[in-house]
Amino acid sequence: MKQPIDTIVGKAALLIIDVTKGSLLPPDKTPIPIFDAQTAVDNIKVVLESARQAQIPIIFFQELHRPEMVDFGRELEGVEDVHCLEGSEDVEFLDDLKPMKGEFTIGKRRYSCFFSTDLNILLKGLKVETLIIGGFLTDVCVHYTSADAHQHDYYVRIMHDCVRGSSPEAHQASLNAIKYLQTASETNSAEIIGLLEKMTVKS
Repeated sequence: MKQPIDTIVGKAALLIIDVTKGSLLPPDKTPIPIFDAQTAVDNIKVVLESARQAQIPIIFFQELHRPEMVDFGRELEGVEDVHCLEGSEDVEFLDDLKPMKGEFTIGKRRYSCFFSTDLNILLKGLKVETLIIGGFLTDVCVHYTSADAHQHDYYVRIMHDCVRGSSPEAHQASLNAIKYLQTASETNSAEIIGLLEKMTVKS
């Protein structure tokens, strides 16, 4: 049965995907340019504060690859060059957007936050049903994570002003594809903050 767009089903968790220092580098200094990344980061910060007030689970993700480059697989056969090497500043969380005590971090070798990680085990342990998602890139990690979440039977809520892609066109195409899977997936930071504030009042 389709869910109303303005609802969170069951217990929610906030997923912040690959928002690291490398995300804000200028296009000429990164192998993965992101359009208008700072706007998404600013919106995520506000949502993060509301999520902390509502005391919902918060999970941060980092794409990480070994410096020996033995775990890229087919990843470098696309547009992207070498990226997200362990030990580099690029994979560090932003100084004002990083996990606090009691929040979770998961490193991943592939685009989807589910692929070969313990995310599903963690979510089941937390009894989470709805995933609120922000981060980068809409057309890569956000898209693939959302598709896997759908196939694991989670409800997905994508904050459109908290995600950005490799281009406006790719960003929108992926949002459309996710909405095809779950028509209630489209939301934004203001709507989510409103829902989180209601949770805070109840608690």
